Amino acid sequence: MSANDDPQFWAKARAHLVRYGGAFSPLIAERAEGNYFTDADGQKILDFTSGQMSAILGHSHAEIVAVARRYVGELDHLYSTILSRPVVELAALIAEISPGKLDRVLLVSTGGESNEAALRMAKLVTGRHEIVAMSRSWHGVTGGAASATYSSSRKGYGPPQPGSLVLPSPDTYRSRFIDERGVYDWKTELDFGFDLVDRQSSGSLAACIVEPILSSGGVLEPPEGWMAALAEKCREREMHLIFDEAQTGLGRTGHLFACERDGVVPQYLTLSKTLGAGLPLAAMLTTPEIEDIAAERGYLFYTTHASDPLPAAVGLKVIEVILRDRFTERATILGCRLKEGLQALQQRYDCIGDVRGRGLLLGLDLVKDRRSRTPDPEFAQRVARACLDLGMMTSVVRGGFGIFRIAPPLTATEAEIDLGLEIFDQAITKALQ
Repeated sequence: MSANDDPQFWAKARAHLVRYGGAFSPLIAERAEGNYFTDADGQKILDFTSGQMSAILGHSHAEIVAVARRYVGELDHLYSTILSRPVVELAALIAEISPGKLDRVLLVSTGGESNEAALRMAKLVTGRHEIVAMSRSWHGVTGGAASATYSSSRKGYGPPQPGSLVLPSPDTYRSRFIDERGVYDWKTELDFGFDLVDRQSSGSLAACIVEPILSSGGVLEPPEGWMAALAEKCREREMHLIFDEAQTGLGRTGHLFACERDGVVPQYLTLSKTLGAGLPLAAMLTTPEIEDIAAERGYLFYTTHASDPLPAAVGLKVIEVILRDRFTERATILGCRLKEGLQALQQRYDCIGDVRGRGLLLGLDLVKDRRSRTPDPEFAQRVARACLDLGMMTSVVRGGFGIFRIAPPLTATEAEIDLGLEIFDQAITKALQ
């Protein structure tokens, strides 16, 4: 019997764990190191998901481990009004490397929290309450963030917050605004979307929140020019713009911040996942002008782990390693290798409808038919199971699409990229049988 089939382990899991995101993977993780984790049978599994998109430097990175060990023994957690050097230094470093004048930083634990912090501040400063988000967005599961999440998980939880409005996501593969020549008319789509927003609005538009690449929505990468046009639409309506860079920030896309490709600076930028490299750490950035108004009006976002020193010290080391080791450039180089390999598979398999994304954040869109572009989520799940059997962890996004979100750690080697491609090749062949 496989050690992964341990009956006592799974009996306890069934008896005591809340099922919070679908079925659990059928293995028991025992250790994680580098770009692999090891299951109870001793099998090394290549992690092409970077954990929950967070282990950007792989697992148990030696320098991160050293910092965590030091601070868990010296300066771990404090009352939230007590400041420490790691917190102030991390805030200053984030302000230094971020685009524009996003010089005020709030440090919290999760992406949902950082998005809530931005949404609350935008509402307070503008004096309005309506929030616009993309139709395939994912921003978290807390009240405001969940109300601005449209990719999945909306049904059954009662009404969202008042003023939750939606724009069509920039889907270059399946948009209804792609004509018979295959040309995507995103300008008309954006105009159409904002016409609907204006008609729904009660005159209280506060902010628009968007991911520079909609990761959980299927790795939807807006065309160049789309972000600038969106920002102009927001300016015309005196709305604040929030960029959620939980999954795109700190080098993964080939830019330190994904929004830098488009030269657009928002009023708020949120970070999480990659900032802690596996530890719970998130940040909300805004301008001094906005933060001053918010403070004057009594802005409150007080959490138990705001400004905790231990994760802040880790965040400092994460950014130091990314900058020092030029991982942003590495993401571009490895991302090209990975994308070219996936495109080569696309030439061989009719079930691969689209390959998209940039850097080490790519989408593999599996379809029943290339002409109709009909999604095939069941087939994608068979491929994912075959990948796991062959020794690679992958992620299929929710929402009824058969789309793989492929995001290896930035520490991946060329050999590991090639191994991942080989496993995808074998898994697709196996799933087709």
